[in-house]
Amino acid sequence: MAKTMAASNAAPVADGGAGAVAQMPDVDRSFLDWPFFEDRHRDLAERLESWCAGLSVDHGDVDAACRDLVARLGTDGWLAHSAGSLDVRTLCLIRETLARHDGLADFAFAMQGLGTGAITLFGTEAHKSWLPQTTRGRAITAFALTEPRSGSDVANMETMARRDGSDWVVSGEKTWISNGGIADLYCLFARSGGPGPKGISCFLLPGDAEGLEVVERQEVIAPHPLAHLRFNEVRLPEEALVGAEGQGFRIAMSVLDVFRATVGAAALGFARRALSEAAKRVRERELFGAPLAELQMVQGHIAEMALDIDAAALLIYRAAWAKDRGAERVTREASMAKLFATEQAQKVIDMAVQLHGGEGVRKGAVVESLYREIRALRIYEGASDVQKVVIARQVLG
Repeated sequence: MAKTMAASNAAPVADGGAGAVAQMPDVDRSFLDWPFFEDRHRDLAERLESWCAGLSVDHGDVDAACRDLVARLGTDGWLAHSAGSLDVRTLCLIRETLARHDGLADFAFAMQGLGTGAITLFGTEAHKSWLPQTTRGRAITAFALTEPRSGSDVANMETMARRDGSDWVVSGEKTWISNGGIADLYCLFARSGGPGPKGISCFLLPGDAEGLEVVERQEVIAPHPLAHLRFNEVRLPEEALVGAEGQGFRIAMSVLDVFRATVGAAALGFARRALSEAAKRVRERELFGAPLAELQMVQGHIAEMALDIDAAALLIYRAAWAKDRGAERVTREASMAKLFATEQAQKVIDMAVQLHGGEGVRKGAVVESLYREIRALRIYEGASDVQKVVIARQVLG
């Protein structure tokens, strides 16, 4: 069994500089002894921790950084876990660890899994021919679901896919698409039938398809490759359809059911790093002739941060464990994990910034970069208020 393993290795700081690193303070990893995990999970976590010790990311060019990260994650075998027989506990452990070291590394890994989730769960053998390329880091994937007028309300999407002989012709727009503009393969959802969820289908669209237009590259507070896309009569063959016609909404929800808990895991990684940075800060920083850590108010803040982190971890790994144990759907559990972990991580990171004082808002500081990274997680793959609706519907049945 694994004991508490403290990491004291170098970790990158997302400050826009080239290969900037900061010393990783001690991080509590005793949660690996929890009964949710098997020895293979503990072994993976230890190996990934060692791999991350040598991780250095140039955030000056996010497109180049993501291409490089996908290639490295593929070459070194980590992307093998992003497709095929999905183990959600493994996905969560990888995302948590990568996020604690570097937000862009987590992003690069996560999008390979999300972008190929439909292939893994519903694809034909022909569709699965993409997987060796994506898991080896030779092809970048994207999940094209959100539209300008339908984000959380997926069933109201307007992008159309109409039949033309033996082909499909796609017209419409998608926005806030992660890896948009650099993806080699898009998992695209479009309306092929009538209104509502039963009129949506899922397609695979190559990144070099004729008629695919990158309208805008979208810049956000924590830089990642994002784009607004337009489909100008993009022609796809019949075999581009994933699953049956009209099954797209079910496919999208099934993929999100697997990966939603992993968003919470990424938030957990950010929160663990924030607590570690805060603990280091209050031990070293003096106020009125004594370390900040001796003030009871500061101790109270640290205690609340630790409590929020452990509670989030329990929800995340419960959802992952339930899915791995064979539960057909874990909508309630995954929504709870995603909602609580992202909301509490925002609080933990905000307090870490506060405990750093002026240094906490210095551009390039670890907690400043975490503050920017965490905000989007409360929005994407189901905004927090939407998760509350999902949970309530599950409870009320």
